Amino acid sequence: MADAGPPVALMAFGLVLWLAVNATLAGISIQTVGVILFLARAVWLAVELVQFRAFAGRRRAPAVRDEPVVRERDVY
Repeated sequence: MADAGPPVALMAFGLVLWLAVNATLAGISIQTVGVILFLARAVWLAVELVQFRAFAGRRRAPAVRDEPVVRERDVY
């Protein structure tokens, strides 16, 4: 599940902006940006987890077939 890293990292960044930073930048609340980042990345993580669960059964198929590589030659 390698695709879960970016949403978790951006969720952490959003939480830091939401809970630890108390500033406004030209009328934009940094805390509001943090909440939006956190919620959007939480939805992204949920979608990644649903996709992982949906395709997990398909990955378990064997990659190697039990077929012979060389056929026996027919003798006439």
